[in-house]
Amino acid sequence: MSTQIPFDNSYARLPAQFFTRQPATPVAAPRLIVFNHDLAAQMGITPGDEADLAQIFSGNQTPDGAEPLAQAYAGHQFGGFSPQLGDGRALLLGEVVRPDTGQRLDIQLKGSGPTPYSRMGDGRAWLGPVLREYLLCEAMHALGVPTTRALAAVSTGQPILREAGPLPGAILTRVAASHIRVGTFEYFAARRDTQALQALFDYTCARHYPGASDPVMLLDAVIARQAELVAHWHAIGFIHGVMNTDNTTLSGETIDYGPAAFMDAYHPVTVYSSIDRNGRYAYDNQSRVIVWNLAQLASALVPLMPDQDEAIEIFTNQINAMPDRLLAARALRMGAKLGLDMADPGDQGLVDMLLKMMQDHGADFTNTFRALAETGDAPDLRAAQDYGAWSARWQQRLQARPMARAQMLAANPAFIARNHRVEQMISAATQGDFAPFHRLLQVLQRPYDSQPDAADLQAPPQPHEVVQATFCGT
Repeated sequence: MSTQIPFDNSYARLPAQFFTRQPATPVAAPRLIVFNHDLAAQMGITPGDEADLAQIFSGNQTPDGAEPLAQAYAGHQFGGFSPQLGDGRALLLGEVVRPDTGQRLDIQLKGSGPTPYSRMGDGRAWLGPVLREYLLCEAMHALGVPTTRALAAVSTGQPILREAGPLPGAILTRVAASHIRVGTFEYFAARRDTQALQALFDYTCARHYPGASDPVMLLDAVIARQAELVAHWHAIGFIHGVMNTDNTTLSGETIDYGPAAFMDAYHPVTVYSSIDRNGRYAYDNQSRVIVWNLAQLASALVPLMPDQDEAIEIFTNQINAMPDRLLAARALRMGAKLGLDMADPGDQGLVDMLLKMMQDHGADFTNTFRALAETGDAPDLRAAQDYGAWSARWQQRLQARPMARAQMLAANPAFIARNHRVEQMISAATQGDFAPFHRLLQVLQRPYDSQPDAADLQAPPQPHEVVQATFCGT
């Protein structure tokens, strides 16, 4: 039986300057590594056998109804503007509408070969980043974080060349509410193509924010979603690593897991990304960066306003108010991790004091909070001078909140995709052993559950296992 995908494409009907139509570049010997049957069922996809899935999700076979295209966009990368980026190694196959919810979802191949936006690149991906993204985006989904999803991973049967030498090639199939980015708006604003900018605005509102009737309402809605998203990142110790405006979605989803990582020992200036040499996208900077990114969106929306001087004033006020929205969202998330509703004036002090002790003693971010949720104690902090006083104040506060423990267990995962385990998984898969990948994936689909058989995956890295840097997948 062949795979049936109920395509219902809308982006392909936008003006020609939004994309370039082209098929994927065929690969030598595709083999299916993993297929997300649960997600496929939600999307109304009827999968064929493994050979058929490998042909489709490698790009070797274009399924009926697909309209492959590479999207155009621009972006600020580490603060510098690139007027043309675009899908340099990805193709949007098309869209489906979920039969249960009516949500429209993109299906995109990543690593499918060169496009006009490849900038001298080969348009390919190697196995490591494909498995990393598959694992991390599914882990984030299980954690309750808005994110792109993974539908399939396929090995290509042909090596690709990188600085480290030849590496096994692979292709990821990514699912997203859309791939509309801040950089998509910047692309048309930079070209002063107001007609295309208006078409993009109308399309974005219709797809994601049907209640937004003007750019002010759209910006406010995007600010709300991005503030909640970044607050959620902070609460789970997640560091995106490359928060460029082309990686900031209008849908409010986490996208692009190249150098992404979860913190082990807590420190607010933690950086993993090998290309983030100045810490622009460090853990604690993410709130500031998202404000900067949405200021770029506001700038791109100005040409759509009838009075541009008034628009600048309105947008400036919206952006200036964003830090307080982020602080409020973050406070609620961090408070929930301690069973607090942040209604007491001392609640923020309890959060701040705990984080300071964790920083001073190098305590593991995830395990410290989980231990407090499970036992009411943090063994790694017992040596801290202020821990006893802090614990007494915290326990006293919890007496007024009988549901606090349940709240904490729901807010503090037992399992995250730890960097050293991800790297060990990639190393094994490169040698043809996919068992560690499948084990990690299975455990991370239940991050809040106690799983005694997987206790080894909760442990922080030993000194020789510490991952110092993570890398983009290009």
